[in-house]
Amino acid sequence: MGAEEVRQFINHLAVRRRVSASTQNQALSALIFLYKEVLGRELGWVSDLVKTKKPKRLPVVLSRAEVRSVLSEMRGAHKLSASLLYGCGLRLLECLGLRIKDVDFDRKCIIVRSGKGAKDRVTMLPQSLEPALRKQIERAREIAGIENG
Repeated sequence: MGAEEVRQFINHLAVRRRVSASTQNQALSALIFLYKEVLGRELGWVSDLVKTKKPKRLPVVLSRAEVRSVLSEMRGAHKLSASLLYGCGLRLLECLGLRIKDVDFDRKCIIVRSGKGAKDRVTMLPQSLEPALRKQIERAREIAGIENG
């Protein structure tokens, strides 16, 4: 078997079996590895592949009322975290890694360090979250034994 048979098989996966794009890519990579590393021969360029289309899915977005309803059932640090996720557009790990020095109450912003793509960015701090965030920072300082500063 050569490149033509591999092409037919990969196209069969896409057209008849309707596998996902990642499955199709994995199968092609496995065959290329088999030929190169196990059989010791170059497969060559496999052209004219039918690419599986990734389905376009709309994101699931909660309405404001639904978000309000969910947040109203939460308490304490969990509610603050969820509110920061929603109100500031933070990702989960960005929120969990937030430090006191990253919160700027004067400029009403939060500095996200090493976010997606290892990039820093600045996002808004909703005024409604200031009291709860100040309270949480005070609690953290008390636990750490740090004076206000």
